[in-house]
Amino acid sequence: MKIGKWIFLVLACVAALSMIGIGIAVGERSLLGVLLSIVLLNAVMAFGFILKKKNERKRNIRVKIRLLILN
Repeated sequence: MKIGKWIFLVLACVAALSMIGIGIAVGERSLLGVLLSIVLLNAVMAFGFILKKKNERKRNIRVKIRLLILN
C-alpha cells in the first residue's frame, strides 16, 4: 500500500474514534467531550477532503502530461 493510502486509513480511524468518543461523551453526559469530539471529527474530515482534492489534481496533471508526451 502506498503512503498516500496509509494516510487516508489513519484519518478514517481517527474519524471513527471521534464518532465513538461522541457516543461515550453522550453516555457520560459530558458536553465538553461531545464538543471536542465533534470539533475533532470536523477537522479530520475536512483535512481528508482537502488532501483527496490535492491528490486528484496531481493525478490529473500527470495524466495530462502523459497524454501530451504520447501525442
